[in-house]
Amino acid sequence: VQLQACGGGLVQAGGSLRLSCAASGVSLDDYAIGWFRQAPGKEREGVSCIYGSDGSTFYAYSVKGRFTISRDNAENSVYLQMNSLKPEDTAVYYCAVADIHTMVEAYTLVAEFYDYWGRGTLVTVSS
Repeated sequence: VQLQACGGGLVQAGGSLRLSCAASGVSLDDYAIGWFRQAPGKEREGVSCIYGSDGSTFYAYSVKGRFTISRDNAENSVYLQMNSLKPEDTAVYYCAVADIHTMVEAYTLVAEFYDYWGRGTLVTVSS
């Protein structure tokens, strides 16, 4: 299983970025796909999750209403549209997948329940 995240960059506060996560070696239909982030000196935190099977979505309170997760199963990819970015959104963003059959809503933003991780992409939001 390989996951490739891209789309990070430098943006001013209030701006937007779209992250992509391309998966290979796995069919996203069978997985929950999560976005996580880790800021310098902080623990990794869950940002959003989407079920590849039915498209159910979950968001951290800190990004709800600003970020939108979506999937394209034909492309085996997941996207994170990030709008109204704030300096506190600055972090390395990672995508990860977890077996949908063992995932429950309470664990969708918990990193320990994810099986495969991609390399991160850096998002920097300047004030």
